Amino acid sequence: MWFWLSLIALLCWSGSDLFSKIGCRDGSDRYSHLKMVIAVGVVMGLHAAWEVFVGGVEISWQIIWTYLPVSLLYILSMALGYLGLRYIELSISSPICNASGALVAVTAILTGSDEYPVPVLIAIALVCLGVIGLGVVESREDEELRRARQEAGNFRYAKSWLALALPIAYCLLDAAGTYADNLVLETLDEGSANVAYELTFLCAGVFCFVYAVLVKKQRLVPKAELPKYVGAVCETAGQLAYIYAIADTEHLAMSAPIISAYCMLSVVWSRIFLKEKLSWKHYLMIAVVIVGIVIMGVYDV
Repeated sequence: MWFWLSLIALLCWSGSDLFSKIGCRDGSDRYSHLKMVIAVGVVMGLHAAWEVFVGGVEISWQIIWTYLPVSLLYILSMALGYLGLRYIELSISSPICNASGALVAVTAILTGSDEYPVPVLIAIALVCLGVIGLGVVESREDEELRRARQEAGNFRYAKSWLALALPIAYCLLDAAGTYADNLVLETLDEGSANVAYELTFLCAGVFCFVYAVLVKKQRLVPKAELPKYVGAVCETAGQLAYIYAIADTEHLAMSAPIISAYCMLSVVWSRIFLKEKLSWKHYLMIAVVIVGIVIMGVYDV
């Protein structure tokens, strides 16, 4: 069962990347990222209701407040990630965002709170090298070559500091959330913490709805919103499959690397469905990042 759950998490999270990109890449819609937060908030709110009223998961205001700092870090990182999809190819954004695991490991090493075997240290170095390399390749790429390779996808991106700053900001905030998560979960049940996170995301979605739709008078067009809700369903389903997959601790060393490689599948989907084309230098740096992430997955970092 762990194998199929790992594959479901892999497919769902890579699908979430793809549909979130489709829903947020319209540069003319300044509020697409907020609408994406609304979609995820609705789906997570429905799942939280199911967990509480059908699954019997315990939830209270104390649990919500205790987990609130972690929830806010995760939600803010995702909102910035959705905003960043407007400025950069998914093929580049997804590997950078997934480098947060390496950042958590670096923090643990620097604080002396954990020790890692040599392969993990090599993996951390590979991820850091790959992310930095992606930034260098992006900043040094010739503008004519950039326009030429973006023609196939009929979607052009200009050089911008936001293009890399936003996925890097996601990486930093997600890493901070993961680090805080490990501390808070020492006192909370995982199921209750997950419901607290989903309810907080629901509140964030309500806030974004009030601001974007009621205050800024933005229309929610079903055709434009559908990919966002498909992405939100994929995100929630992937999280659920992930929780049950890693619960099988006997096979954790095999399930973790399968799931951690979902950004690799995101790159494949972006190439097939979004027609994104990158230079060989981009793909080389992406490969370096993915190899590092998979190695860390093997060691469950």
